Amino acid sequence: MMIRTLYTLLLSLAAPILLWGLYRTKPGKPAFGARWKEHFGFTPRLATTTAPIWIHAASVGEAIAIVPVIKALKQAYPEQAIVVTTTTSTGAEQVAKLGELVEHRYMPIDFAWCVRGFLNAIKPKLFLIVEKELWLNTLTCVHQQKIPTIIVNARLSERSAKRYQSFSFFTHQLLNKIDKILCLHDDDAQRFIAIGAQQHQIAVTGSIKYDITIAKTVFEHAQNLRQQLGAQRPIFVAASTHQGEDEQVLDAYQAVLQQYPDAMVIIVPRHPQRFDSVAKLAIERGLTVHRRTDTTPIKANTQLYLADTMGEMLVMLATADVTFMGGSLVGEKVGGHNLLEPAAVAKPAITGPSFYNFEDITQQLLAAGAIEICQNSHQLAQQLVTLFNDPERQQHMGAQGQKIVIENQGAVNKTIANIHFYLDND
Repeated sequence: MMIRTLYTLLLSLAAPILLWGLYRTKPGKPAFGARWKEHFGFTPRLATTTAPIWIHAASVGEAIAIVPVIKALKQAYPEQAIVVTTTTSTGAEQVAKLGELVEHRYMPIDFAWCVRGFLNAIKPKLFLIVEKELWLNTLTCVHQQKIPTIIVNARLSERSAKRYQSFSFFTHQLLNKIDKILCLHDDDAQRFIAIGAQQHQIAVTGSIKYDITIAKTVFEHAQNLRQQLGAQRPIFVAASTHQGEDEQVLDAYQAVLQQYPDAMVIIVPRHPQRFDSVAKLAIERGLTVHRRTDTTPIKANTQLYLADTMGEMLVMLATADVTFMGGSLVGEKVGGHNLLEPAAVAKPAITGPSFYNFEDITQQLLAAGAIEICQNSHQLAQQLVTLFNDPERQQHMGAQGQKIVIENQGAVNKTIANIHFYLDND
């Protein structure tokens, strides 16, 4: 009880800063509107009267990752209601694409009174957390109401494990309120055990991120876009770039232009509020920019195609010849992004040196010869030129990546099998 009291006091002190960051207006960021009250537990009741499964996906990445599990749950339990919570409005925008499969609510802030307000309105039968969004008061309130809690697609880096071990008194309070931890890999499972999880809590299901289903329309849209951009010109896509990274991508691109004057770069900023700033940056460098949302025809001299929409990443990846995955050239603050999407569409990929959030996946793809690692923008330019010079190598790397994805699929079925136990015995 003392730990929770101290934790709540610290959260109270930090809350104004956290809320300011959450509600701050940014270009391209959807507004919360009147729904801001949901963060404080004033949660509208669901359309259904049956007890739902509650899935928490903090933001866009988690919301995208959990989609295959949601679809599999609805197939196995067509009448089962599902409510998905996100913390961010961009996450809410992503969940909205699921239509009537789910209902969306905003996640209550981790004060006990906020969480109880949510639980009283929603009355869930099962709580699924995507990846690792562990909040002490939320877990405690859910546990007190005897609602089983499962972490899905759980990963724990060595760095995070050391942090949890440093606060073992707090970590124990979290772990003893979780019923099942469905880990990506054996390494993750061992780290959870090392920080205090019990063997019976752990299962290794693999990553649901491997279970990527590529719709035919993705390739149709990509083929159409490629014709508009230029079928013969070399094109690379910089996916999920962060602030400070776009400059490096453009440095590499301008170096590539010396070898391939007709080359094009597609940039997909990680956060929509940065669309305008990336366009401005490119224009200041004298580059010709066309935005995805621009309805005018793409000019033959377009150099930068800015993907300023959400949910079209696979189309952009399938359009390009080579991928650079962002979040990996901005020091240690991001830790890379998921390289499985370019692999799924059979595209070679390059990542920067910081990929600790996807260590296992990256090393697996690296060992298979599906990706390369660059240390800086200069090396990125060199690798791009080398790949543009060698279409056969592009094809081989893409095929190796796609093979890894196919060989590791099945995590969704294993995840659903673990969830079955709690649904069939409620």
